[in-house]
Amino acid sequence: MNRFASLIAVLLVLGGAALLAALNLAMPPASPLHVPTYAVSLAGKYLCYAMLALAVDLVWGFAGILSLGHAAFFALGGYAMGMHLMRQIGTRGVYGNAVLPDFMVFLNWHELPWYWHGFDNAAFAFLMVLVVPGLLALVFGWLAFRSRVSGVYLSIITQALTYALMLAFFRNDMGLGGNNGLTDFKEIFSSPLQADATRCALLIASAMFLAAQLLLARALVTSRFGKVLIAVRDAESRTRFLGYRPENYKLMVWVISALMAGIGGALYVPQVGIINPSEFSPANSIEAVIWVAVGGRGTLVGAVLGAVLVNLGKTYFTSALPELWLYALGALFILVTLLLPAGLMGLLHRRARRPLSAPAPEPAE
Repeated sequence: MNRFASLIAVLLVLGGAALLAALNLAMPPASPLHVPTYAVSLAGKYLCYAMLALAVDLVWGFAGILSLGHAAFFALGGYAMGMHLMRQIGTRGVYGNAVLPDFMVFLNWHELPWYWHGFDNAAFAFLMVLVVPGLLALVFGWLAFRSRVSGVYLSIITQALTYALMLAFFRNDMGLGGNNGLTDFKEIFSSPLQADATRCALLIASAMFLAAQLLLARALVTSRFGKVLIAVRDAESRTRFLGYRPENYKLMVWVISALMAGIGGALYVPQVGIINPSEFSPANSIEAVIWVAVGGRGTLVGAVLGAVLVNLGKTYFTSALPELWLYALGALFILVTLLLPAGLMGLLHRRARRPLSAPAPEPAE
């Protein structure tokens, strides 16, 4: 059932993205079938959020690690992509400086910081999308798991990590845009970022990466590695007694999860047009946990479903009833926890196992 659901989800993600792109590019704006460009970008943003939710579900649902700081990896991947896009602006910025981004000129920076070098090259930037969040996850995970920090203490530490990064990135002397972040991007791969074709290409790329991550995650959790990971989640002491090293399994899945979140952040930035320190906010990590809980923890497909549905609701509430969104989100989490502890996917599985009709009573003898 889970494997079948994953294949269906992959087909829906790829097919839906291709359909939206086709209706945007092939249909004239006057046609009732035309999909506006803002809807294409919105769908792409939802798919990037789904990658973050999938990353959270991989560590929470299968390793028992409740991370309240995964937004940090998402944001770091986004900053790596944002730095590349800023270097592509060149002399088209407000100040016309071919080397320094506009915010550096405004703040009287005289030379490009060392950590900005190389980001004018796309291959280097994409490598940093993986290296930066992956390296942070490796160092943090090695220290935490080797010390056998777990449970609520680990959750608090992950939240402190992303909060510390948010405060650091707000500083102007970090050389990353401070409060305003990185924005005013012009192009990606020499294509205008605001062009319809570019927006559709980013949507397709997001769908492809999400589908690949979903298949990778499914392969991991159904492999021997995944079986041991679930054993660590359910009975870590017993698994250790059997000769396994739980900290190694936790560290590996933690780093893989961070890489997945970083890719989602990198694809998110060109579609929304900005990356700033607010993406590190602990509230974003908590929201990602809610997506997973709504869709169904430990189902993978449920994480994708929850991310898309909750953000659809967020889009509606923040435009129609903005003052009610946080109340609606809190109420949703409480209702799901009380009434649907297995999430929407758990409800679907129960309905799939339920007989269509009650068996006919046996005739009396």
